[in-house]
Amino acid sequence: MPNVIVVIGVSLVALGAYTFIGSITGSAMTLIPAMVGAVFIALGFVARRDAARKHAMHAVAVLALLGIVAGIGPLAMGGTKRFPPLMMQGTTGMMILCAVLLALCVRSFVRARTASA
Repeated sequence: MPNVIVVIGVSLVALGAYTFIGSITGSAMTLIPAMVGAVFIALGFVARRDAARKHAMHAVAVLALLGIVAGIGPLAMGGTKRFPPLMMQGTTGMMILCAVLLALCVRSFVRARTASA
């Protein structure tokens, strides 16, 4: 699972870089997926240590949930009518990647719980 976290983190950094480079204004808002991805990468490396795996995985799950909520916000406030299309692409991409990661985390938690029982 730590390798999956790092891969999704790298994908989010690439998505943030794409939206930042592609935006005309160079808004810092387009870098939000990259910032979230950088934290995922760090937590993925922390999760490789057995002593810190539980805490890191729970932090990843919370951050993924926050990434989903952050993606829903701009969509609920009007989407591309209110925000630039490239920013909406980045936010939607972040929301989808965070949803996939959260589902994988929950599956991992369930498997770890049934294995220990």
